Amino acid sequence: MRPYLLKGHERPLTQVKYNKEGDLLVSCAKNLQPCLWWADNGMRIGTFEGHNGAVWSCDFNIDSSRLFTASADQTVRMWDLPSGKELFQFKQQEPCRAVSLSIGEGMLAFTTDAFMGTQPMIHLAKLEQDVEEQQAKTILSIECPKGRITRVFWSDLNRTLMTSHDGGWVRKWDSETGKLLQETQVNQDAIQDMQISQDGSHAITASLDKTAKLIDTETFETLKTYNTGRLVQSAAISPLYDHILLGGGQDASSVTTTSAKAGGFEARFFHKVYAEEFGNVRGHFGPINTVAFNPDGRSFCTGGEDGYVRLHHLDMDYHTTKWF
Repeated sequence: MRPYLLKGHERPLTQVKYNKEGDLLVSCAKNLQPCLWWADNGMRIGTFEGHNGAVWSCDFNIDSSRLFTASADQTVRMWDLPSGKELFQFKQQEPCRAVSLSIGEGMLAFTTDAFMGTQPMIHLAKLEQDVEEQQAKTILSIECPKGRITRVFWSDLNRTLMTSHDGGWVRKWDSETGKLLQETQVNQDAIQDMQISQDGSHAITASLDKTAKLIDTETFETLKTYNTGRLVQSAAISPLYDHILLGGGQDASSVTTTSAKAGGFEARFFHKVYAEEFGNVRGHFGPINTVAFNPDGRSFCTGGEDGYVRLHHLDMDYHTTKWF
């Protein structure tokens, strides 16, 4: 399985994301320009220029005509995907971290970090069909407890919002009133990434407590725990098989003191039900910060501290081997 190496960033990756069809891939990094790639051969289509800070996360609309990005430059921006033109920006007073588009694309949820005495917050904005009529004003702002909000998702047909936080907390909020409905400390340390399954019934958290947890999105009950022995920066659920993909490795600040093998910088495959590791894919020099499965489950990509995106198309052996 030979990967495509996509070099579009000088700085560490923060998120890689496929569109709904799985033919496009966007990579966000701590440099200023998110990159758009073809997902089959890794050819770069272009970059989105305009941000003045690290871009932390992104989201596509369903027909891949729009891209939304959240950045440390205190803006969430809306882009025209085919042309790369900036259409609109939601300006905030704090660095923006996570972004998520609602079902039906009528609303946008994004989060801001604690900054200069303010609390971390979730903001909801109404999206207009016509960009000319778009308002920057948010319709609801929810103040959250202390600790960075790392991911936000819509759930229960837009009735609730699900967030992951520093400290290992997962919380559910009413999207109409902003009321906190449920909270559970799933992990013992910061949750770096959270991804939802395709049917929305369960989610996976990746944490600095060296575990990934599979949780029920309704009850927040922990269904499975994947122990890795190393910091977990990102986790993804296969849409095709009962497989989990984990990325991480030793902390970036102490990478230079160890060999690549000792650092644990490989993408690791676990069985979703048996919670046993059955394979890994090496290649990155430094920790893996973000992983994603293609929506068809036949390829995946990883983004590392080394600035590379590695795009892997899974061999036929992967599909034909009975792993357990």
